[in-house]
Amino acid sequence: MSWLMAAVYDSFTRASNEACLDRWRAQLLRDLSGDVLEVGAGTGVTLPHYPKSVTRLVLCEPDPHMRRKLQAKRDAAGAKHVEISAASLEALPATPASLDAVVCSLVLCSVPDQRAALKEIVRVLKPGGKLVFLEHVAADGKPDRLKWQRRIEPIWKQLMGNCHLTRRTEAAITAAGFKIERIERESIRKALPIVRPSIRGVARKNG
Repeated sequence: MSWLMAAVYDSFTRASNEACLDRWRAQLLRDLSGDVLEVGAGTGVTLPHYPKSVTRLVLCEPDPHMRRKLQAKRDAAGAKHVEISAASLEALPATPASLDAVVCSLVLCSVPDQRAALKEIVRVLKPGGKLVFLEHVAADGKPDRLKWQRRIEPIWKQLMGNCHLTRRTEAAITAAGFKIERIERESIRKALPIVRPSIRGVARKNG
């Protein structure tokens, strides 16, 4: 199904991007600098929001269909200095403690092992490095919606590239050894109700 996801992703998410996600991404990324890596970069929706203070940017996207769209957007933007990698979150292309920041945008919902993925992010970040995240999560504050998320999740994962509806990503980030500096919880406007609950913010690697 990955070719279909790549074909429809931009149109499927356009309304939410215009309503809130583009603004949220711009706010999250504007203070980044130095060496930055984004995991699961998809079709490149974050690309326009990186500031010039980022001296090296690596966008990782393991899916070949998504990666073709990402490369086309990079080239159209005249940003050929931006590196694109096929690496997955389970094996990031960076040496230990070498990155100033790692960016996750709507990707921790779909990694096979969220705990292992966060451990890999810890490995590549410098002490005090940033994890910048924007993720949809379980609707813990709305029991009826959470019930529907649980019902729909098995088939949703099959159709949407292993996307989980009920992950508690904030707790996973903390358990991985990060200190959350700031976090906002807000509904993703124009999205399907089952994927509206979201968190976004910045966490720092301890040490």
